[in-house]
Amino acid sequence: MKLLLDQNLSFRLLDTISPAFPDSKHARDFDLVRAPDSSVWDFARENGFAVVSKDGDFVNLALLLGQPPKLIYLRVGNCSTDRIGALLLDSQDTIKDFLSDPVESVLTLG
Repeated sequence: MKLLLDQNLSFRLLDTISPAFPDSKHARDFDLVRAPDSSVWDFARENGFAVVSKDGDFVNLALLLGQPPKLIYLRVGNCSTDRIGALLLDSQDTIKDFLSDPVESVLTLG
């Protein structure tokens, strides 16, 4: 399961989630930090990633364009990286089920 963390999330999350999601990367790993959301979306689609973001614009892209990629939308507001990491790890089974579902395109966590 490859997750692509959007620029609005800390790259330090990778240390926390890598055991559960070993192929995950951050937008900065691909020089996407300043890229428009549509470019991040296209990159994720072309490279088999699911996007993880707190940015509601990705929800609009998911509704407009459908999947792939899938979107894990974090509705957590302004919170610590540790809290986001815990949320992703606590939701590991839900995320795995979501990523294997052929129909669903957005998973909201928070």
